[in-house]
Amino acid sequence: MQDLKVALIQTDQFWEDKKANFLHLENAHFSKIKPGECDLILLPEMFNTGFSMNVERLAEEMSGDSIQWLQKWAQKLDCQIGASLIVKDQNYYFNRFVIVSSKGIETHYDKRHLFRMATENEFFEAGKKPVIHQLKGWNIMLQVCYDLRFPVFSRNKTIRQLTDKKSYDLVIYVANWPEKRSHVWNILLQARAIENQAYCIGLNRVGTDGKNISYAGDSALIDPWGNVDFMATKKVEVVKILTLSSAKLTDIATQFPAFRDAD
Repeated sequence: MQDLKVALIQTDQFWEDKKANFLHLENAHFSKIKPGECDLILLPEMFNTGFSMNVERLAEEMSGDSIQWLQKWAQKLDCQIGASLIVKDQNYYFNRFVIVSSKGIETHYDKRHLFRMATENEFFEAGKKPVIHQLKGWNIMLQVCYDLRFPVFSRNKTIRQLTDKKSYDLVIYVANWPEKRSHVWNILLQARAIENQAYCIGLNRVGTDGKNISYAGDSALIDPWGNVDFMATKKVEVVKILTLSSAKLTDIATQFPAFRDAD
């Protein structure tokens, strides 16, 4: 198992404008990353549209332009890219977190917990199962925004029972998490890392969306001990490449194996 290099792109988003989002990511963010400099790039929830319920107009199939664009940039930057977007699949709409490489789609996870306070549950189909992605020897659990509030679904011991994978080493939340609930975001990211003895990444957007909801960012990396290794500056666009240490996972598993007593 090697150390893992992950690039967090905390960015503003252009409301329901895919081309504008593509250009902004290319010019303001991808231009700052050298090919091969990281293993995985993360973009916010609904990276190409903002958190919109306009599913009939904005949804794409898995072979659509946005996936092809992600694949093109994964090839250019010699890494994998993770982001969520609105996907139509067998006449259902999903808020789907995809991991794309130069070869195409590596895996995908459909958001399990739909944010009813924004009527997301009225437009999208909920995901049915957890997904673990493997990269450079790391087991990575994929999650989206509101999933953060539901620890049972992401419980490491539960994951061992529901999948054919071992415990995960990293859980990732890509999000459009409003500024007015930033304190909840910050607390729960640390809680998920501590209770699962795993790294936790939260990747959030900044700016104001088409519904006049503001976002502060607060994108963060929490280590398995619950320490905040990195937190992005509030309300500012950021490109940050972080190194996740495999040694920290070994240390906590040997020095403080609380997972052995988990319910």
